[in-house]
Amino acid sequence: MRLDLHLHTAASDGAWSPAEVVRGAAEGGLDVISITDHDTVAGVRPAQEVARDLRIHVVPGIEVSSTHGRTDIHVLGYFVDPESDALVQHGAAAGSRRVDRMREMIERLEVQGIDVSYEAVLRAAGPDGVVIGRPHLARALVEGGHATSVWDAFDRLIGDDSEAFVPTHLLEPTAAVELILAAGGIPVWAHPPADLVDTLLPEMMEAGLRGLEVYRPRPKRAQVLRLESICKTTGLLVSGGSDWHNPDRGGALGDFFVSADEVEGLLHAGGL
Repeated sequence: MRLDLHLHTAASDGAWSPAEVVRGAAEGGLDVISITDHDTVAGVRPAQEVARDLRIHVVPGIEVSSTHGRTDIHVLGYFVDPESDALVQHGAAAGSRRVDRMREMIERLEVQGIDVSYEAVLRAAGPDGVVIGRPHLARALVEGGHATSVWDAFDRLIGDDSEAFVPTHLLEPTAAVELILAAGGIPVWAHPPADLVDTLLPEMMEAGLRGLEVYRPRPKRAQVLRLESICKTTGLLVSGGSDWHNPDRGGALGDFFVSADEVEGLLHAGGL
């Protein structure tokens, strides 16, 4: 069985609609996927509807944004209830905050002599876009001739260390964990930064964190071994996924996958 438990759709900052992601995953030989859009579950039900006819299982998920200092900390929620009041309220708050954040980033770019409009960002997000993020701004910068590619836009203009960067500032990491628990889900720390694991892990576990995303494409062997060791000693569950957004970022769906054995504990905890 092949699984990819970290996929994005156009509901947040992915390039494809939920239906296109499911079809691409099926064509790529995946058996189980999780739709984990940023701060929204809008893509889950559409993906599940398409999956019924394609013999592929869609785990309802979300990637909740939180901030520690100036660092964005993302917490994956697996097996959440898409109709949860907690997630509906979070989605509304996240949408409003991300609009404010985007406008602030646009203002910071303008100070640098780079003119890009909020309307251009909305056009880049497309009709399926529920959550506005930096990839949409990057596309608008490319379309406006300010960058040669999305990667160039991030490298020079809107990356974490740039003058235009504004942290999301939605929740604290522990609150992200608690939100997922309130939605009936299993909270798993996504791509945990190596320099923050020791600092943040105890308080996130105290809040109810249940797992770490251990397996990702092109990982550093030492980091994988360290995360595996932490999971063994703490009893945390193991997850893995490609963090796929589009064909130009990470290749085709199915190029990366984890086996059922590698994430057995998580699947069992979710009832699969």
